[in-house]
Amino acid sequence: MRVSVLVIAEAANPEWVSVPLVGWSLANALREVAEVHIVTQVRNREAILRAGLIEGKDFTAINTEALARPLWRLANLMRMGRGKGWTMATAISSISYSYFERKVWQQFGDAIRSGHYDVVHRVTPLTPTSSSPIAAKCASAGVPFILGPLNGGVPWPKGFDGARRQEREWLSYVRDFYKVLPGRRATLAASAAILTGSRHTQSEIPRRFREKTIYLPENAIDEGRFNLVARQDLSGPLRACFVGRLVPYKGADMVLEAAAPLLRDGSLVLDIVGDGPMRATIESLIEKEGIGKAVNLHGWLKHNEVQGVLTNANLLTFPSIREFGGGVVMEAMALGVVPVVVDYAGPGEIVDSATGYKVAIGSRNEIVRRLRAQLAEIVADPSILPEKSAAARRHVLEHFTWSAKAKQVSAVYDQVLAKRNCQAPRR
Repeated sequence: MRVSVLVIAEAANPEWVSVPLVGWSLANALREVAEVHIVTQVRNREAILRAGLIEGKDFTAINTEALARPLWRLANLMRMGRGKGWTMATAISSISYSYFERKVWQQFGDAIRSGHYDVVHRVTPLTPTSSSPIAAKCASAGVPFILGPLNGGVPWPKGFDGARRQEREWLSYVRDFYKVLPGRRATLAASAAILTGSRHTQSEIPRRFREKTIYLPENAIDEGRFNLVARQDLSGPLRACFVGRLVPYKGADMVLEAAAPLLRDGSLVLDIVGDGPMRATIESLIEKEGIGKAVNLHGWLKHNEVQGVLTNANLLTFPSIREFGGGVVMEAMALGVVPVVVDYAGPGEIVDSATGYKVAIGSRNEIVRRLRAQLAEIVADPSILPEKSAAARRHVLEHFTWSAKAKQVSAVYDQVLAKRNCQAPRR
């Protein structure tokens, strides 16, 4: 008999990106391994209906717009720029999230207490700063409450304060204040298992609760959307590709500076997919270095078009210095594109010596110098690339599909339920 799970995913939308897409993808994949009912916010209702789920049977949409909408507007105002100030936006959204969970309990509390659900699993929000008002209530009812995967809060590396300020991350300087909030400790204490999406987030869990943590990166890929494979053609100049926002911490400018000698002498070609406030800076740098003939600026592309560019490449050059999950790295690996990343946070945990290349974190100049040396080494002898390409693709398809992720989470359900049954008093 399959486990019955109430999946709380306030952000879960198959038509959006980032956290809502992660929330939807995991919640939907869990339906393969358990009897799942998804609880989400009403803003996701229409997209989930279009995905084929039945309201009332497969999911419930909770309306908290009276509070969520004005807080969303406030967050956008205080972020001072689209796509910026994520710490501020997360802090403000936590206020409306607490209200959302209280409404979840009003609607599902009786069913949880009566044992209708074997497990309650909160998938989103991913941030470890949002406590759960109902975790202790589930524990009191004898129903295991699972938290996560949690991820976020990766510290800004030294020497990148300029990038931090350009991202309007003022609140990140005092982010650790959340650790002393009473709701956080109560949430961790009441959770039967805590899924952590990164080693850094795992290290932030207090030691007394760390034995309950399970490392589970939150990103995965949809096999149906990745049906192309990079050819790894070594006959001509190698091709590298950067995919991401053109902002300082993503490092497109570092790629250009590092690769400039190879781009000038014709041994490397670079595609840049993405746009952002650094577009003019990137264009000026290309002109200054005299590498215009070897660099293609594509701007933003549709997802299937990005795959087309990526699979023409041998390498994904992505020296971002602050990635929580590294979704683009995982997607490139699924296509057989060999990643070259900075060994820090998400990408550094996904890539190993068998599947790609990692350069050590350091100052901006140090990263550029190390990246230049690594690219020169690859160009001098690219013969290992097909082997790394196959290993990268195999690794992702075995461990980082949503189906694989659902099976990993299902094992956690079995674990916490077995533990609960062992601890239950004999009648």
